[in-house]
Order: sequence, then structure tokens, then C-alpha cells
Amino acid sequence: MRYSGDWMVLADDRILEYIRSNESGRPKAMKDSGYVRYTRSYISQRCKKLVEHGLLRDLGNGVYTITERGERYLDGEIDTSEDRPDEIESHGNSGPSADENHEQV
Repeated sequence: MRYSGDWMVLADDRILEYIRSNESGRPKAMKDSGYVRYTRSYISQRCKKLVEHGLLRDLGNGVYTITERGERYLDGEIDTSEDRPDEIESHGNSGPSADENHEQV
């Protein structure tokens, strides 16, 4: 069973499943496949969100691959509702969190 966070939507699972089965993916290819039945723009937006949460890796030029963390989510091994993006990976473009447990340096 998968444990998705409140930030996740149904499209996220489809995107992760598609990329896992194809080793990588572009939003246009996902849309054209018929498996991810959303607009290319929406798929792209969700891919960026999945990157923020450490489930996908952005290789550039619109190509995404699944991370080990993404694999573990699909396998039901992690609960993404407990994640805080700053605990997963530093992205450089994320500002301070509103979360009271966020440590300031």
C-alpha cells in the first residue's frame, strides 16, 4: 500500500509508474502514451513538484528519472506525508520553511 502525502495527486502516481517502467520520461511522451491522461503542462508542473520532494530527478531538457526514494514510495516503503522537502535534499532555491521544526543556521 502506498502512503501519499497531502501534497500528492493521482497524476503523481501515474507519472512515477510511467517513469519507472520506461527508465525516464518527458511530459510530452507521458501525455502521448495515454497512460498519464493529463495535459503536458500539468504533467510538467507535477514533475517539478515530485523533484522538490525527492521522488524524481530532473536531468534537464524536460527529461526526468525516478530516484531511489521514488522507487521506495511506489513499493509502499515510505510515507510521503511525513516528508519535509528540506529534509530530503537541499535544492538551493527553497527558502525558509514555515514549519516550526525547521532549524535555522
